[in-house]
Parts: sequence; structure tokens; C-alpha cells
Amino acid sequence: MAGNSKRKGAVRKDGSKKGQTVGSGGQRRRGLEGRGATPKAVDRPYHPAHKRAKAAAKTTAGRPRSRKDDGPEYVLGRNPVVECLRADVPATALYVVTGSDPDDRVAEAVKLAADRAISILEVGKGELDRLSANGMHQGIALQVPEYSYVHPDDLMRDALDSGTPPLLVALDNITDPRNLGAVIRSVAAFGGHGVLIPQRRSASVTAVAWRTSAGAAARLPVAQAPNLTRTLKDWAETGAQLVGLDAEGDVTLDAYDGTGPTVIVVGSEGKGLS
Repeated sequence: MAGNSKRKGAVRKDGSKKGQTVGSGGQRRRGLEGRGATPKAVDRPYHPAHKRAKAAAKTTAGRPRSRKDDGPEYVLGRNPVVECLRADVPATALYVVTGSDPDDRVAEAVKLAADRAISILEVGKGELDRLSANGMHQGIALQVPEYSYVHPDDLMRDALDSGTPPLLVALDNITDPRNLGAVIRSVAAFGGHGVLIPQRRSASVTAVAWRTSAGAAARLPVAQAPNLTRTLKDWAETGAQLVGLDAEGDVTLDAYDGTGPTVIVVGSEGKGLS
């Protein structure tokens, strides 16, 4: 029965009753104050992770930094440099490594640069390695300035004021700069007024696009749109007709009446129109 002190196991031994215990008086709690969070492994001087990070920092300290996208571009290699100079790609300087093995391509590049009053600079191999981020320059590089894009509104306004029906081409996420250069060359050949590309996820007017355009990029304006869909809607409100190129379309180009303001939209290399 409950409370039966004679029941086996119910007898409390002397001295086993739990009484008051002496506390620390808060000393242990105060001793833990101010310690803060445990530092990360890489921040502990004697931790292996800290030693590995320190060794990695020493290894990469002398490596050249990669070139920023918004700075000048460098065309590397003897054939690409000569092709850019032949195509009248805008350039600010020609770099030639001192003591490099000359050939006909280097001689032609120097002559073309001199004829166009482009600065010719002799530099050491280490300096050109740094400028090109250790690219395969073959002892020669051409510095190309950043391309100057026009505003989409200005592109449409200039096309409307040209005296001829506006013909513009919008590229929906073309990613290969060679394709961009080919489109610029074709639009210029057909008497178009300009090309529109998205600001992101699209090829830009680099030296490769310049070279592929065969100099047309110097004559035909290219605009960048922060939002391609919104820009096309704004252009449609000006009276321009948007025409999307699709292999499964119902209307062929020879049957299309393009006498009015026209914007031809070309899809990407893979999925086409988005």
C-alpha cells in the first residue's frame, strides 16, 4: 500500500534525503559572459583550415587579376590582330613583345597600325602576360576600346527621322558574338537602321563581333535594352510592326509587305524566340 514504510524498497536510507545544495553564486554564469560565438575554423591561428587558407593566399598573391568587362578589350594572337586591323576595328594601341620572333603577320599588323596612327608599344613578355591575363597572345595584342551603345529610344527616333521606312532588327538573346557581327553586317547591307540587343544574357559588340561585321559596326548603331520585351512594346506604340522570324511561320518574307516601320525579331541560336 502507498505509504507503507515496511514495503520492500520503500525504506529511505539515512542521509539519502536530498537537501539544499550550495550554488556557485552566479560565478560560472559570469565566467561565460563576453566569450561570444566560436570563431570559424579559418580564423583560428592553430587550426589546419587557417594554415591552408594562408598558404593559398601566398600562392595566388602574384597572379594577375582578370580584366573587367567594362574596360578595354585585348585581341590576342597574330591572325586575329591582323584581321581586326584589316576590318578597321577601332583600336587604341598595338602591343608587341620586345624580341619576339617576327613574321609577315606581325609586320603587316605594325604597318596597318602605323597607317591608322595607332600607338605601337613594345613591352616585355611579362607585361603582355599581365594585360592579357596569361592568354595566348603570341607576342602581339590589340587594345580595343569599349563599344559605345546608343539608347533604344534614340535608335527608333533616328530611324523615324531618316526619311525612309524604319527597318530595325532585335536579337532575342543571341549568345555568339560572331552571329551578332554577321547580323550587323547583313542589316547594314539591306539598308537597315540599327540593331537592338538585350543588356543581359546576350552577346555584346566585342572585337570578335567587330571583325565578323567587316567594319559595318562602325556605321550601324547598336542599342542595348535593359528589358527587351518592354522596349519592343514601346516601339510598337510608335507604329512599328513587330515581325518574329520562325521556321514554322505562316507568312514568308517575300510575301510580307514591309513598306511601313518594321522591327524584325530574331531568336537565339538554340531555342529561337522566347
